[in-house]
Amino acid sequence: MPEVFAATGRRKTAVAQVRLSPGAGKIEVNGRPFEDYFPTPSLQFAVLKGFEIAKTRLSGPSTAFDVEITASGGGPTGQAGAARLAIARALLVYDSELRPALKEEGLLTRDPRMKERKKPGQPGARKRFQFSKR
Repeated sequence: MPEVFAATGRRKTAVAQVRLSPGAGKIEVNGRPFEDYFPTPSLQFAVLKGFEIAKTRLSGPSTAFDVEITASGGGPTGQAGAARLAIARALLVYDSELRPALKEEGLLTRDPRMKERKKPGQPGARKRFQFSKR
């Protein structure tokens, strides 16, 4: 069994690479503390949901992980979603029996929604130029 469990997650244009290693429960995102990088509780909860579902306590003696996240592209919400998927995938590498619980919560599904492309002859993806009959 490997000592470090790594996985990659994506959402919109954001990419997150996660490395789980046995440790004291320290979480670092791009070299910064987790609470500084994702300041809102909703983003923090989204990122940590995989650990909640897996009943893996970050401070527990046998199942504590140090989490190192490298996030790039997109915005805060996209990066949080990418990190959430990457953590769920890394937990699968750690213990494949977690799959049903993670799948039931939808943590293993990659969100396919992307920004729609701008079409020629109109100002945006869906918006049209103003129509004038006369």
